[in-house]
Amino acid sequence: MDKTTALSNKIEALLFSEGGSLSRKKLAQILQCTDAELISALQILKSRLTGGLALIDTGAEVTLAVAPETTPLIEEVYAIERDKEIGDAGLEVLSVLLYKGPSTRATIDYIRGVNSSFSVRALLARGLIERVHNPEDSREYLYRPSVELMAHLGATESSELPEYASILAELATFDAYNGANPVPSGNAE
Repeated sequence: MDKTTALSNKIEALLFSEGGSLSRKKLAQILQCTDAELISALQILKSRLTGGLALIDTGAEVTLAVAPETTPLIEEVYAIERDKEIGDAGLEVLSVLLYKGPSTRATIDYIRGVNSSFSVRALLARGLIERVHNPEDSREYLYRPSVELMAHLGATESSELPEYASILAELATFDAYNGANPVPSGNAE
């Protein structure tokens, strides 16, 4: 495998693991390559991705996206996901995020006592929560209620939610009870 193909494989892996866009400048820094090498590797990656994924390159940033020919399938899957009920698990995840504030998946899982990946994915697909970078740890994300969810609830901030003070007190008791193992947390609102 030549150097440019190997570089294109690394770019694909980085973009996949990032789950969002990366600037060309950051990619070049991470991969310790020149702009010309990066451009060549991006061209190889773009030509290799046919049918399922596409490389979006704005000149400043690059990202992986669903290819136009597979968009109808993805839209259908998301529509099925959106039509399902949120269920108790989804409501629990929403409650954690609404009352505790932005939290990592590990925090959500810890509070609920179970894996929350399916619920988080379903809530993301519906636009009820959003994923943002964790400023304290670049390896993980924080999840928080979306603006649309807050508007739907008729709240401009979390403190306007029902029984906000008493639930915050219960969460503080939960944290205190766990003593040496407090609930990992993102930045609370």
